[in-house]
Amino acid sequence: MSTAKLNLILEDTVELLKLGRSGIQFSLFEKIMNSSSYTLKQWSNFLHITERTIQRYKKEQKRFEPIHSERILEIAKLNKKGRDVFGSVQNFEIWMNSNIIALGGIMPSELLDSSFGIDLISDELGRIEHGVFA
Repeated sequence: MSTAKLNLILEDTVELLKLGRSGIQFSLFEKIMNSSSYTLKQWSNFLHITERTIQRYKKEQKRFEPIHSERILEIAKLNKKGRDVFGSVQNFEIWMNSNIIALGGIMPSELLDSSFGIDLISDELGRIEHGVFA
């Protein structure tokens, strides 16, 4: 899947729902992982599965379970939004790894292991996008 096609899918909630339910292929996960700065260890923490399990998915070219697929897609969608809001991958990554007062002094990257955390980050990106700093 091309990056352009992935970006289109990330804007289409119905397609995300279908893709999440069917489970994403390891090759798509690898593309998403390589487009982010997160390590395999970090992805392992975000998905609540071991690095060994992720490596086995690669070896067997296995699909991720729907629950893990959904988290991967949520993070990919969030990363796209962040890149759009900050104008570059580098600026977004700096923000993701900074202590953000609006998030209780927590680094946004520490919140990616929970849908609630992803929602908090997305909401904050929305405020930044619209110039609302509180």
